[in-house]
Amino acid sequence: MGEREAWTTEEFGSSHEGAGGVLLADGTVPAPVLAEMNSGAGGGSVSEWSVYDGALAHGPRAAALRAVCSCGWNGPRHELDWDAIGEQKLIEAAHGTADTCLEDWDAHTVDVEQKAIPLPEMITVLLTQLHGEIEKLARTSPLAAVRAARRLEVTAAQVGYWPAHDARHDTTAEQTAAALGLNEDDARKLMARFGHWSPYL
Repeated sequence: MGEREAWTTEEFGSSHEGAGGVLLADGTVPAPVLAEMNSGAGGGSVSEWSVYDGALAHGPRAAALRAVCSCGWNGPRHELDWDAIGEQKLIEAAHGTADTCLEDWDAHTVDVEQKAIPLPEMITVLLTQLHGEIEKLARTSPLAAVRAARRLEVTAAQVGYWPAHDARHDTTAEQTAAALGLNEDDARKLMARFGHWSPYL
């Protein structure tokens, strides 16, 4: 896959990395486009939606855009009206369509969050309050805020140790990943970090 702008959330990271995807008129996904360097020494590949304008030395012309996610989810197809686009640059003419794709992906991550194991409301409220208090502290004492963040980091490591071990014995890798809203590889690494075991065991 070539380089392109990626969308992520803090909680789900690379497990649900989104991007604007391209579809050709026949419904296929085009290959990445080779990006030539100004020096003529060659370059990497790019799959950013805006390069598929059909121009000379660019990729084929995109027929539609859609949101895509690293988990395999694809958003709905949004057609591009090339009669309306005319001579405009695709990145400018289809900016609104790309924004719609981002909104589709946002809705997907909300669905992922809703399908993850729910947290008690009190825990959610306390975490939100703590976040706000540390941000407030940062305005008057940045170093105190850093220390508070560090204490929070230490607390997370302490309280996550035994639950990680218990969950490791009681659930499958697939169940763990689904509950955390992550892919199995990321879930395995997270559990290993909290449980202090090797992620390769």
